[in-house]
Amino acid sequence: MASENVVVERAPARVPRWLRALLGLLGVASAMALLALGWSRTGAPLTVSVDGRRHDLRTHAATVEDALRQAGIALYPEDQVLPPLEAALEPGVAIQVQRARPVAVRADGQTQQLRTHALTVGACLAEAGVGVGPGDEIWLGQDQVRLDTPLFGAAPTGRQVSYRGGLRAEASAAGGEPPVIALRRAANLVLQDGDARRTMHTTATTVGQVLEEHGVRLYLGDEIQPGLQVAVSAGMTVTIQRSVPVEIVADGHTLRTRTLAGTIAGLLGQEGVALMGKDQVEPGLSDPVRAGMQIQVTRVREDLVVEFDNIPFKTVWVADPELEIDNTRLVQSGQPGINKRRYRVVYEDGHEVSRFLEDSWAEQPPITKTLAYGTQIVVRTLDTPDGPIEYWRKMRVYTTSYKPSSAGKPKTHPRYGYTRLGIYLRKGIVAVDPTVIPLKTMMYVPGYGIAKAGDTGGGVKGKFVDLGFSDNDYESWHWWTDIYLLTPVPPRSQIRWTLPDYPNFPDRRR
Repeated sequence: MASENVVVERAPARVPRWLRALLGLLGVASAMALLALGWSRTGAPLTVSVDGRRHDLRTHAATVEDALRQAGIALYPEDQVLPPLEAALEPGVAIQVQRARPVAVRADGQTQQLRTHALTVGACLAEAGVGVGPGDEIWLGQDQVRLDTPLFGAAPTGRQVSYRGGLRAEASAAGGEPPVIALRRAANLVLQDGDARRTMHTTATTVGQVLEEHGVRLYLGDEIQPGLQVAVSAGMTVTIQRSVPVEIVADGHTLRTRTLAGTIAGLLGQEGVALMGKDQVEPGLSDPVRAGMQIQVTRVREDLVVEFDNIPFKTVWVADPELEIDNTRLVQSGQPGINKRRYRVVYEDGHEVSRFLEDSWAEQPPITKTLAYGTQIVVRTLDTPDGPIEYWRKMRVYTTSYKPSSAGKPKTHPRYGYTRLGIYLRKGIVAVDPTVIPLKTMMYVPGYGIAKAGDTGGGVKGKFVDLGFSDNDYESWHWWTDIYLLTPVPPRSQIRWTLPDYPNFPDRRR
């Protein structure tokens, strides 16, 4: 059978409707962007100068106002524009904008906010309709200035920017607070200083400030009416009554002062010089005060005397698990405190006659001394004549010896020879202080052997071990000995970590 050739033709793929719509929108947007770019590049050239800064741009505006609006330059009514805003825009024209600057003027209880082209403080005040009188103070910010003081510093230079968004940004870049001009009105007052009379202009708020401002020197004892803290009011009169100079000699010192007092007693009262007992004053208390006179005071003298003594410091112990048992470490040095007492001592003709305790206080508290004691237990092995032993603590103790017949009970006593634990006394049973070595503790005593803490005694206190013997094998012991507490290690609650200092017999080795 002859084969047949079959030809299959595929239909073209169909583009989705939404994709065709999207491609159409993108084409329209691209066309509009190209048109806008062409439109901006076909505008007429224009130069705009804002406060001396030049900007070159292109525009299709018909008037100066339209061109500035398109450039994003906002104007205030006080701003100056040449040519005028309504002028028709011609190719190549140069528009000049001189901005008015904001200023605040405070005067006579009111604040005006204005924009001005004034160059000096005086011109700005005149523009605001504010007059300046004699003695009035003019303040620009925090500085006192004159009428001819420049209102602004150097004009802002800004940055040179391109038209695309830059001119609009620069036009709104005037930052910072506007300058504030404050006018303080001067008041007129009359100063009557003795026989001298004069008129003063001032912006000060109190009488004291007025006198200081005008260099009026005051002396101790001068009387000023009204007082120095009284508020100034227009037309007021200030009167100064001058005091006279005098000297007071008392307690080895000479006090030079001035006074309005009429008598010596009044003068001493003014200066707070107290008279007690048989104090003497020359001239007398009732004598009148004269300029340049000297008053001599002879009186009993009182002194304050401060004494101190040390306050002993305390010592505390803290556990240190990193430090081996029976070792100590200084954590904090102790320092004595200081306790002070203040006495009032009375002298007559330079001799002490009495003293009184006025006050006592701790000037410096003591600093507690802190010592750390070791709580780390290390088990070790020791070879002895009796064989190796395993111990957890080595302790230096004072050893003595006893036997049943020396234990304080007669042989007829039912408890004769029995220990605290009810064991009959023999070698290998020792008496201990149970607060230091718990009963039933096993230990090794060199030269004595293995022993058990099985007894106590009235005189066995602290690091004291009384070695037991029977009546037949008694040996006398009276010396310091190293003993070894054998394992197992007792519970930590039964271990006395710091050993007492008793007994304090000399440690003489055998």
